Amino acid sequence: MDKNTIIIGGGIGGLCSGIRLLSKGYHVTLLEKNKQIGGKINILKDNNFKFDLTASIIMTPKIYTDIFKDVGKNYEDYFKIHKLDPIYKVFYDDKTFYNFYSDTNKMINELENLQKGLSTNFFNFLSKSYEKYFISKDKILNQPMINLKEIINFSFIKSMGKINPLSSTNNYLNKLICNEKLKNYLIFTSMFIGVNPYTNSNIYTLIPTISHLYGLWYIEGGLYEYIKALEKLFIDMGGKIITNCEVKNILIENNQVKGVKTKYKVLSGDLIICNVDYPFAIKNLINDESLDNKYGKNNLKNIDYSCSVFILYLGLDKIYHNLNVHNIYISKDFKNSIEGPFRGYIPSDPSLYIYYPSAIDKSFKVNNHSSMNIMIRVPNLSFNNINYNNNQIKVLKKYIFNTLKNINGLESIESHVIYENYLTPLDLRDKYNLYYGNAFGISHKISQSAYFRPHLKSKKVKGLYFIGSSTHPGNGASVVIDGSKVLCDIIENNKK
Repeated sequence: MDKNTIIIGGGIGGLCSGIRLLSKGYHVTLLEKNKQIGGKINILKDNNFKFDLTASIIMTPKIYTDIFKDVGKNYEDYFKIHKLDPIYKVFYDDKTFYNFYSDTNKMINELENLQKGLSTNFFNFLSKSYEKYFISKDKILNQPMINLKEIINFSFIKSMGKINPLSSTNNYLNKLICNEKLKNYLIFTSMFIGVNPYTNSNIYTLIPTISHLYGLWYIEGGLYEYIKALEKLFIDMGGKIITNCEVKNILIENNQVKGVKTKYKVLSGDLIICNVDYPFAIKNLINDESLDNKYGKNNLKNIDYSCSVFILYLGLDKIYHNLNVHNIYISKDFKNSIEGPFRGYIPSDPSLYIYYPSAIDKSFKVNNHSSMNIMIRVPNLSFNNINYNNNQIKVLKKYIFNTLKNINGLESIESHVIYENYLTPLDLRDKYNLYYGNAFGISHKISQSAYFRPHLKSKKVKGLYFIGSSTHPGNGASVVIDGSKVLCDIIENNKK
Protein backbone atom coordinates (compact mmCIF):
# COMPACT_ATOMS: atom_id res chain seq x y z
CA MET A 1 0.00 0.00 0.00
CA ASP A 2 1.26 3.45 -0.90
CA LYS A 3 1.63 5.68 2.14
CA ASN A 4 1.25 9.09 0.49
CA THR A 5 -0.82 11.12 2.95
CA ILE A 6 -2.31 14.60 2.69
CA ILE A 7 -3.47 16.41 5.83
CA ILE A 8 -5.93 19.27 5.35
CA GLY A 9 -5.47 21.81 8.13
CA GLY A 10 -2.52 22.62 10.35
CA GLY A 11 -4.26 22.54 13.70
CA ILE A 12 -2.96 20.51 16.60
CA GLY A 13 -4.82 17.41 15.38
CA GLY A 14 -3.30 17.62 11.91
CA LEU A 15 0.21 18.18 13.22
CA CYS A 16 0.08 15.35 15.75
CA SER A 17 -1.49 12.89 13.29
CA GLY A 18 1.19 13.74 10.75
CA ILE A 19 4.00 13.28 13.25
CA ARG A 20 2.72 9.85 14.26
CA LEU A 21 2.39 8.72 10.64
CA LEU A 22 5.82 10.07 9.72
CA SER A 23 7.28 7.91 12.49
CA LYS A 24 5.70 4.87 10.79
CA GLY A 25 7.18 5.64 7.38
CA TYR A 26 4.35 7.51 5.71
CA HIS A 27 5.04 10.41 3.33
CA VAL A 28 3.04 13.32 4.75
CA THR A 29 2.17 16.72 3.28
CA LEU A 30 0.18 19.17 5.40
CA LEU A 31 -1.83 21.95 3.72
CA GLU A 32 -2.84 25.01 5.75
CA LYS A 33 -5.03 27.77 4.30
CA ASN A 34 -3.69 30.51 6.60
CA LYS A 35 -0.26 32.09 6.77
CA GLN A 36 0.43 30.50 10.16
CA ILE A 37 -0.23 26.94 11.22
CA GLY A 38 -1.97 26.07 14.48
CA GLY A 39 -5.60 26.67 13.63
CA LYS A 40 -7.32 28.46 16.47
CA ILE A 41 -4.37 27.66 18.78
CA ASN A 42 -2.49 30.62 17.42
CA ILE A 43 -0.81 33.88 18.31
CA LEU A 44 -1.57 37.56 17.89
CA LYS A 45 1.37 39.98 17.76
CA ASP A 46 1.52 43.77 17.63
CA ASN A 47 4.66 45.79 18.41
CA ASN A 48 5.55 45.07 22.06
CA PHE A 49 2.55 42.85 22.71
CA LYS A 50 1.75 39.23 21.97
CA PHE A 51 -1.27 37.16 22.91
CA ASP A 52 -2.17 33.48 22.79
CA LEU A 53 -5.15 33.68 20.47
CA THR A 54 -7.52 31.24 22.19
CA ALA A 55 -6.35 28.16 24.12
CA SER A 56 -4.18 28.78 27.18
CA ILE A 57 -4.85 26.03 29.74
CA ILE A 58 -2.66 22.92 29.81
CA MET A 59 -3.96 19.92 31.73
CA THR A 60 -2.53 16.37 31.70
CA PRO A 61 1.00 17.46 30.68
CA LYS A 62 2.04 13.88 29.94
CA ILE A 63 -0.15 13.94 26.84
CA TYR A 64 1.77 16.96 25.53
CA THR A 65 5.15 15.34 26.12
CA ASP A 66 4.29 11.73 25.21
CA ILE A 67 3.93 12.43 21.50
CA PHE A 68 7.63 13.35 21.43
CA LYS A 69 8.54 10.23 23.40
CA ASP A 70 6.34 8.08 21.14
CA VAL A 71 8.41 9.06 18.10
CA GLY A 72 11.77 8.77 19.84
CA LYS A 73 12.34 12.44 20.62
CA ASN A 74 13.05 14.34 23.84
CA TYR A 75 10.45 17.06 24.33
CA GLU A 76 12.99 19.13 26.28
CA ASP A 77 14.80 19.72 22.99
CA TYR A 78 11.67 21.45 21.68
CA PHE A 79 9.93 23.34 24.51
CA LYS A 80 9.99 24.03 28.23
CA ILE A 81 7.05 23.32 30.51
CA HIS A 82 6.54 23.81 34.24
CA LYS A 83 3.80 23.46 36.81
CA LEU A 84 1.58 26.28 38.05
CA ASP A 85 0.31 26.41 41.61
CA PRO A 86 -2.08 27.93 42.51
CA ILE A 87 -3.88 26.77 39.40
CA TYR A 88 -6.55 29.49 39.59
CA LYS A 89 -7.14 32.71 41.43
CA VAL A 90 -10.90 33.08 41.75
CA PHE A 91 -12.51 36.46 42.37
CA TYR A 92 -16.11 36.87 43.50
CA ASP A 93 -18.61 39.70 43.20
CA ASP A 94 -18.44 40.37 46.97
CA LYS A 95 -14.76 41.41 46.57
CA THR A 96 -13.42 38.18 48.11
CA PHE A 97 -10.93 35.97 46.32
CA TYR A 98 -9.37 32.55 46.86
CA ASN A 99 -6.37 30.74 45.43
CA PHE A 100 -7.18 27.16 44.47
CA TYR A 101 -4.29 24.70 44.38
CA SER A 102 -3.31 21.27 43.14
CA ASP A 103 -1.13 20.99 46.26
CA THR A 104 -3.28 19.05 48.75
CA ASN A 105 -2.22 20.80 51.95
CA LYS A 106 -2.56 24.28 50.47
CA MET A 107 -5.97 23.44 49.02
CA ILE A 108 -7.18 22.10 52.37
CA ASN A 109 -6.10 25.30 54.11
CA GLU A 110 -7.79 27.51 51.53
CA LEU A 111 -11.04 25.52 51.63
CA GLU A 112 -11.14 25.49 55.42
CA ASN A 113 -10.70 29.26 55.36
CA LEU A 114 -13.67 29.43 53.05
CA GLN A 115 -15.85 27.12 55.15
CA LYS A 116 -15.06 24.70 57.93
CA GLY A 117 -15.30 21.10 56.77
CA LEU A 118 -15.43 22.06 53.08
CA SER A 119 -12.23 20.18 52.25
CA THR A 120 -14.00 16.89 53.05
CA ASN A 121 -16.69 17.76 50.47
CA PHE A 122 -14.09 18.66 47.90
CA PHE A 123 -11.92 15.57 48.19
CA ASN A 124 -14.98 13.34 48.12
CA PHE A 125 -15.89 15.06 44.86
CA LEU A 126 -12.38 14.50 43.48
CA SER A 127 -12.50 10.81 44.34
CA LYS A 128 -15.85 10.24 42.63
CA SER A 129 -15.01 12.31 39.58
CA TYR A 130 -11.56 10.78 39.16
CA GLU A 131 -13.22 7.40 38.76
CA LYS A 132 -15.37 8.91 36.01
CA TYR A 133 -12.20 10.12 34.29
CA PHE A 134 -10.53 6.71 34.31
CA ILE A 135 -13.64 4.94 33.05
CA SER A 136 -14.24 7.56 30.35
CA LYS A 137 -10.64 7.42 29.19
CA ASP A 138 -10.58 3.62 29.06
CA LYS A 139 -14.02 3.00 27.59
CA ILE A 140 -14.54 6.08 25.38
CA LEU A 141 -11.65 8.50 24.82
CA ASN A 142 -9.03 5.85 23.99
CA GLN A 143 -11.37 3.75 21.84
CA PRO A 144 -12.02 4.11 18.07
CA MET A 145 -15.80 4.41 18.47
CA ILE A 146 -16.38 3.40 14.85
CA ASN A 147 -18.37 0.24 15.55
CA LEU A 148 -21.70 0.05 17.38
CA LYS A 149 -20.46 -3.07 19.17
CA GLU A 150 -18.08 -0.84 21.14
CA ILE A 151 -21.01 0.52 23.13
CA ILE A 152 -23.51 -2.34 22.93
CA ASN A 153 -21.82 -4.79 25.24
CA PHE A 154 -22.07 -5.68 28.92
CA SER A 155 -18.71 -4.18 29.90
CA PHE A 156 -19.49 -0.78 28.39
CA ILE A 157 -23.02 -0.61 29.78
CA LYS A 158 -21.77 -1.62 33.23
CA SER A 159 -19.12 1.11 33.11
CA MET A 160 -21.64 3.76 32.09
CA GLY A 161 -23.77 2.71 35.04
CA LYS A 162 -20.84 3.45 37.34
CA ILE A 163 -20.28 6.96 36.06
CA ASN A 164 -24.00 7.83 35.73
CA PRO A 165 -23.51 10.41 32.92
CA LEU A 166 -27.16 11.48 32.64
CA SER A 167 -27.27 13.71 35.71
CA SER A 168 -26.33 17.34 34.98
CA THR A 169 -23.18 18.94 36.33
CA ASN A 170 -25.24 21.24 38.53
CA ASN A 171 -27.35 18.45 40.02
CA TYR A 172 -24.30 16.26 40.58
CA LEU A 173 -22.41 19.03 42.39
CA ASN A 174 -25.45 19.96 44.49
CA LYS A 175 -25.22 16.53 46.11
CA LEU A 176 -21.49 16.80 46.84
CA ILE A 177 -20.56 20.43 47.47
CA CYS A 178 -22.22 22.43 50.24
CA ASN A 179 -20.57 25.78 49.49
CA GLU A 180 -21.92 27.99 46.69
CA LYS A 181 -18.58 29.65 45.91
CA LEU A 182 -16.76 26.38 45.47
CA LYS A 183 -19.64 24.87 43.51
CA ASN A 184 -19.75 27.82 41.09
CA TYR A 185 -16.00 27.57 40.55
CA LEU A 186 -16.36 23.89 39.67
CA ILE A 187 -19.31 24.62 37.38
CA PHE A 188 -17.34 27.35 35.60
CA THR A 189 -14.34 25.12 34.93
CA SER A 190 -16.55 22.19 33.93
CA MET A 191 -17.95 24.25 31.05
CA PHE A 192 -14.55 24.61 29.36
CA ILE A 193 -15.88 21.98 26.95
CA GLY A 194 -18.51 24.46 25.75
CA VAL A 195 -21.73 22.89 27.04
CA ASN A 196 -24.37 24.16 29.46
CA PRO A 197 -23.50 22.67 32.88
CA TYR A 198 -27.08 23.13 34.09
CA THR A 199 -28.50 20.77 31.48
CA ASN A 200 -25.60 18.62 30.24
CA SER A 201 -23.75 15.62 31.60
CA ASN A 202 -21.80 15.71 34.85
CA ILE A 203 -19.06 13.73 33.10
CA TYR A 204 -17.32 17.03 32.35
CA THR A 205 -16.58 17.58 36.02
CA LEU A 206 -13.53 15.51 35.14
CA ILE A 207 -12.05 18.80 33.84
CA PRO A 208 -11.64 20.49 37.26
CA THR A 209 -10.84 17.09 38.74
CA ILE A 210 -7.79 16.41 36.61
CA SER A 211 -6.80 20.09 36.88
CA HIS A 212 -6.46 19.67 40.64
CA LEU A 213 -4.96 16.18 40.61
CA TYR A 214 -2.46 16.67 37.76
CA GLY A 215 -2.13 20.43 38.07
CA LEU A 216 -2.15 23.08 35.38
CA TRP A 217 1.05 23.62 33.44
CA TYR A 218 2.59 26.43 31.45
CA ILE A 219 4.81 26.38 28.38
CA GLU A 220 7.41 29.14 28.32
CA GLY A 221 6.48 31.71 25.70
CA GLY A 222 2.81 30.70 25.69
CA LEU A 223 0.87 27.83 24.18
CA TYR A 224 1.79 28.77 20.61
CA GLU A 225 5.33 27.68 21.46
CA TYR A 226 3.93 24.15 21.58
CA ILE A 227 2.58 24.54 18.05
CA LYS A 228 6.02 25.75 16.93
CA ALA A 229 7.58 22.72 18.65
CA LEU A 230 5.21 20.37 16.79
CA GLU A 231 5.96 22.17 13.52
CA LYS A 232 9.71 21.71 14.05
CA LEU A 233 9.24 18.03 14.96
CA PHE A 234 7.03 17.51 11.90
CA ILE A 235 9.71 18.99 9.61
CA ASP A 236 12.59 17.25 11.43
CA MET A 237 10.89 13.93 10.66
CA GLY A 238 10.64 14.68 6.96
CA GLY A 239 7.13 16.10 6.70
CA LYS A 240 6.23 18.91 4.32
CA ILE A 241 4.09 21.90 5.32
CA ILE A 242 2.54 24.25 2.76
CA THR A 243 0.83 27.38 4.12
CA ASN A 244 -1.46 29.80 2.27
CA CYS A 245 -2.87 26.73 0.54
CA GLU A 246 -6.63 26.35 0.81
CA VAL A 247 -8.18 23.06 -0.21
CA LYS A 248 -11.34 23.44 -2.29
CA ASN A 249 -12.38 19.79 -2.69
CA ILE A 250 -11.48 16.29 -1.61
CA LEU A 251 -11.29 14.18 -4.76
CA ILE A 252 -13.11 10.85 -4.51
CA GLU A 253 -13.67 8.17 -7.15
CA ASN A 254 -15.57 4.94 -6.59
CA ASN A 255 -15.60 5.56 -2.83
CA GLN A 256 -11.79 5.87 -2.71
CA VAL A 257 -9.86 9.08 -2.06
CA LYS A 258 -7.65 10.23 -4.92
CA GLY A 259 -6.32 13.53 -3.64
CA VAL A 260 -7.31 17.14 -3.12
CA LYS A 261 -7.93 20.16 -5.30
CA THR A 262 -6.51 23.51 -4.22
CA LYS A 263 -6.99 26.87 -5.90
CA TYR A 264 -4.04 26.29 -8.18
CA LYS A 265 -3.47 22.55 -8.57
CA VAL A 266 -4.43 18.96 -7.80
CA LEU A 267 -2.40 16.89 -5.33
CA SER A 268 -2.62 13.11 -5.33
CA GLY A 269 -2.98 11.17 -2.09
CA ASP A 270 -3.83 7.66 -0.93
CA LEU A 271 -4.85 8.85 2.54
CA ILE A 272 -6.58 12.11 3.38
CA ILE A 273 -6.82 13.31 6.98
CA CYS A 274 -9.21 16.22 7.32
CA ASN A 275 -8.32 18.51 10.23
CA VAL A 276 -10.72 21.28 9.28
CA ASP A 277 -13.84 21.44 11.42
CA TYR A 278 -16.07 18.50 10.50
CA PRO A 279 -19.25 20.47 9.60
CA PHE A 280 -17.23 22.76 7.31
CA ALA A 281 -15.66 19.76 5.59
CA ILE A 282 -19.06 18.14 5.08
CA LYS A 283 -20.58 21.31 3.67
CA ASN A 284 -17.72 22.43 1.44
CA LEU A 285 -15.18 19.72 0.67
CA ILE A 286 -17.08 16.45 0.10
CA ASN A 287 -19.77 15.53 -2.43
CA ASP A 288 -23.19 14.48 -1.15
CA GLU A 289 -22.98 10.87 -2.31
CA SER A 290 -19.85 10.30 -0.21
CA LEU A 291 -21.37 11.47 3.06
CA ASP A 292 -22.67 9.52 6.03
CA ASN A 293 -26.38 10.08 6.61
CA LYS A 294 -26.50 11.42 10.19
CA TYR A 295 -24.04 14.24 9.57
CA GLY A 296 -24.82 14.92 5.92
CA LYS A 297 -25.25 18.39 4.39
CA ASN A 298 -29.00 18.40 4.95
CA ASN A 299 -28.62 17.68 8.66
CA LEU A 300 -26.02 20.31 9.55
CA LYS A 301 -28.63 22.74 10.87
CA ASN A 302 -30.16 20.01 13.05
CA ILE A 303 -26.92 19.40 14.94
CA ASP A 304 -26.41 21.03 18.33
CA TYR A 305 -23.31 23.23 18.41
CA SER A 306 -21.23 24.50 21.30
CA CYS A 307 -21.33 28.11 22.38
CA SER A 308 -18.82 30.64 21.12
CA VAL A 309 -16.48 33.13 22.78
CA PHE A 310 -15.62 36.79 22.71
CA ILE A 311 -12.00 37.49 23.67
CA LEU A 312 -10.72 40.97 24.45
CA TYR A 313 -6.95 41.39 24.13
CA LEU A 314 -5.51 44.22 26.20
CA GLY A 315 -2.00 45.64 25.99
CA LEU A 316 -1.39 47.43 29.29
CA ASP A 317 1.19 49.99 30.36
CA LYS A 318 1.72 48.33 33.73
CA ILE A 319 2.12 44.90 35.36
CA TYR A 320 -0.58 43.66 37.71
CA HIS A 321 0.94 41.78 40.62
CA ASN A 322 -2.43 40.76 42.07
CA LEU A 323 -3.18 38.35 39.19
CA ASN A 324 -2.05 34.81 38.52
CA VAL A 325 -1.69 33.26 35.07
CA HIS A 326 -5.21 31.82 35.24
CA ASN A 327 -7.93 33.89 36.90
CA ILE A 328 -11.70 33.57 37.11
CA TYR A 329 -14.34 36.10 38.05
CA ILE A 330 -17.65 34.69 39.36
CA SER A 331 -20.43 37.21 38.87
CA LYS A 332 -23.36 37.89 41.20
CA ASP A 333 -25.91 36.51 38.76
CA PHE A 334 -23.75 33.47 38.06
CA LYS A 335 -26.35 31.05 36.69
CA ASN A 336 -27.64 33.64 34.23
CA SER A 337 -24.09 34.45 33.12
CA ILE A 338 -23.46 30.79 32.34
CA GLU A 339 -26.78 29.94 30.66
CA GLY A 340 -27.09 33.10 28.57
CA PRO A 341 -24.82 31.96 25.72
CA PHE A 342 -26.86 28.77 25.32
CA ARG A 343 -30.17 30.64 25.30
CA GLY A 344 -29.20 33.30 22.78
CA TYR A 345 -28.34 36.35 24.87
CA ILE A 346 -25.26 38.02 26.35
CA PRO A 347 -25.52 38.67 30.10
CA SER A 348 -24.69 42.21 31.22
CA ASP A 349 -23.04 40.80 34.36
CA PRO A 350 -20.71 38.19 32.85
CA SER A 351 -18.45 35.72 34.59
CA LEU A 352 -14.95 35.97 33.14
CA TYR A 353 -11.85 33.92 32.47
CA ILE A 354 -8.78 36.17 32.64
CA TYR A 355 -5.53 34.87 31.17
CA TYR A 356 -2.50 36.83 32.33
CA PRO A 357 0.78 35.13 31.30
CA SER A 358 2.62 38.34 32.17
CA ALA A 359 2.36 37.21 35.80
CA ILE A 360 5.31 34.84 35.22
CA ASP A 361 6.53 35.06 31.62
CA LYS A 362 9.05 37.77 30.67
CA SER A 363 8.20 37.43 26.99
CA PHE A 364 4.71 38.78 27.78
CA LYS A 365 5.93 41.81 29.75
CA VAL A 366 8.26 43.88 27.59
CA ASN A 367 9.26 47.35 28.84
CA ASN A 368 7.04 46.96 31.93
CA HIS A 369 4.03 46.46 29.69
CA SER A 370 1.80 43.40 29.96
CA SER A 371 -0.70 41.33 27.97
CA MET A 372 -4.12 40.22 29.16
CA ASN A 373 -6.85 38.10 27.55
CA ILE A 374 -10.40 38.33 28.87
CA MET A 375 -12.78 35.65 27.61
CA ILE A 376 -16.54 35.47 27.96
CA ARG A 377 -18.86 32.83 26.54
CA VAL A 378 -21.31 34.21 23.97
CA PRO A 379 -24.00 32.70 21.71
CA ASN A 380 -22.84 31.16 18.45
CA LEU A 381 -24.04 32.50 15.11
CA SER A 382 -27.09 30.22 14.94
CA PHE A 383 -28.77 32.87 17.10
CA ASN A 384 -29.45 35.53 14.49
CA ASN A 385 -30.68 38.08 17.03
CA ILE A 386 -27.06 39.06 17.79
CA ASN A 387 -24.88 40.85 15.27
CA TYR A 388 -21.24 41.10 16.24
CA ASN A 389 -20.90 44.56 14.69
CA ASN A 390 -19.18 47.64 16.12
CA ASN A 391 -22.12 48.53 18.35
CA GLN A 392 -22.26 45.03 19.82
CA ILE A 393 -18.49 45.09 20.39
CA LYS A 394 -18.85 48.35 22.33
CA VAL A 395 -21.51 46.76 24.51
CA LEU A 396 -19.37 43.69 25.17
CA LYS A 397 -16.37 45.83 26.07
CA LYS A 398 -18.53 47.88 28.43
CA TYR A 399 -19.74 44.73 30.20
CA ILE A 400 -16.16 43.47 30.54
CA PHE A 401 -14.63 46.69 31.85
CA ASN A 402 -17.48 47.21 34.32
CA THR A 403 -16.84 43.70 35.61
CA LEU A 404 -13.05 44.07 35.77
CA LYS A 405 -13.44 47.21 37.87
CA ASN A 406 -15.09 45.06 40.54
CA ILE A 407 -11.79 43.22 41.09
CA ASN A 408 -9.50 44.75 43.69
CA GLY A 409 -6.52 46.30 41.94
CA LEU A 410 -8.20 46.55 38.53
CA GLU A 411 -10.47 49.50 39.27
CA SER A 412 -8.56 51.79 36.88
CA ILE A 413 -7.58 49.22 34.28
CA GLU A 414 -9.31 51.02 31.42
CA SER A 415 -6.95 53.97 31.79
CA HIS A 416 -3.92 51.69 31.38
CA VAL A 417 -4.96 50.21 28.03
CA ILE A 418 -2.56 51.20 25.23
CA TYR A 419 -3.41 48.42 22.79
CA GLU A 420 -6.70 46.65 22.16
CA ASN A 421 -7.97 43.93 19.88
CA TYR A 422 -10.67 41.30 19.98
CA LEU A 423 -11.91 38.00 18.56
CA THR A 424 -15.58 37.30 17.82
CA PRO A 425 -17.60 34.35 16.53
CA LEU A 426 -17.29 35.95 13.08
CA ASP A 427 -13.51 35.50 13.22
CA LEU A 428 -13.90 31.88 14.25
CA ARG A 429 -16.24 31.28 11.33
CA ASP A 430 -14.42 33.24 8.63
CA LYS A 431 -10.76 32.57 9.42
CA TYR A 432 -10.93 29.15 11.08
CA ASN A 433 -13.95 27.65 9.30
CA LEU A 434 -15.90 26.93 12.49
CA TYR A 435 -19.56 26.33 11.72
CA TYR A 436 -21.74 29.07 13.29
CA GLY A 437 -18.49 30.44 14.76
CA ASN A 438 -18.73 27.92 17.60
CA ALA A 439 -15.58 27.66 19.71
CA PHE A 440 -15.69 24.02 20.88
CA GLY A 441 -16.93 21.96 17.95
CA ILE A 442 -20.35 20.37 17.81
CA SER A 443 -21.94 20.12 21.23
CA HIS A 444 -20.70 17.41 23.59
CA LYS A 445 -24.16 16.39 24.72
CA ILE A 446 -24.55 12.65 25.30
CA SER A 447 -26.32 12.01 21.98
CA GLN A 448 -23.37 13.59 20.14
CA SER A 449 -20.58 11.86 22.06
CA ALA A 450 -18.59 8.62 21.72
CA TYR A 451 -20.03 6.44 18.93
CA PHE A 452 -22.68 9.11 18.21
CA ARG A 453 -20.09 11.79 17.43
CA PRO A 454 -18.67 12.12 13.89
CA HIS A 455 -16.23 9.25 13.41
CA LEU A 456 -12.49 9.40 12.85
CA LYS A 457 -12.92 7.17 9.79
CA SER A 458 -15.37 7.66 6.93
CA LYS A 459 -17.94 4.89 6.67
CA LYS A 460 -18.26 5.19 2.91
CA VAL A 461 -14.93 6.42 1.55
CA LYS A 462 -11.78 4.35 1.76
CA GLY A 463 -8.74 6.36 2.83
CA LEU A 464 -10.70 9.32 4.28
CA TYR A 465 -10.20 10.22 7.94
CA PHE A 466 -11.06 13.10 10.27
CA ILE A 467 -9.55 14.65 13.40
CA GLY A 468 -10.57 17.75 15.37
CA SER A 469 -12.92 19.27 17.90
CA SER A 470 -16.10 18.03 16.23
CA THR A 471 -15.03 14.41 15.83
CA HIS A 472 -14.50 11.71 18.41
CA PRO A 473 -13.02 11.92 21.06
CA GLY A 474 -13.89 15.63 21.22
CA ASN A 475 -12.71 19.16 21.95
CA GLY A 476 -9.67 20.29 23.89
CA ALA A 477 -6.01 20.29 22.89
CA SER A 478 -5.05 17.31 25.05
CA VAL A 479 -8.12 15.34 23.90
CA VAL A 480 -7.30 15.96 20.24
CA ILE A 481 -3.62 15.04 20.78
CA ASP A 482 -4.73 11.73 22.29
CA GLY A 483 -7.28 11.38 19.50
CA SER A 484 -4.47 11.51 16.95
CA LYS A 485 -3.04 8.37 18.51
CA VAL A 486 -6.39 6.57 18.22
CA LEU A 487 -6.70 7.77 14.62
CA CYS A 488 -3.27 6.49 13.60
CA ASP A 489 -3.97 3.13 15.22
CA ILE A 490 -7.13 2.89 13.07
CA ILE A 491 -5.13 3.72 9.94
CA GLU A 492 -2.49 1.12 10.77
CA ASN A 493 -5.13 -1.54 11.57
CA ASN A 494 -6.78 -0.91 8.20
CA LYS A 495 -3.59 -2.06 6.47
CA LYS A 496 -3.85 -5.51 8.01
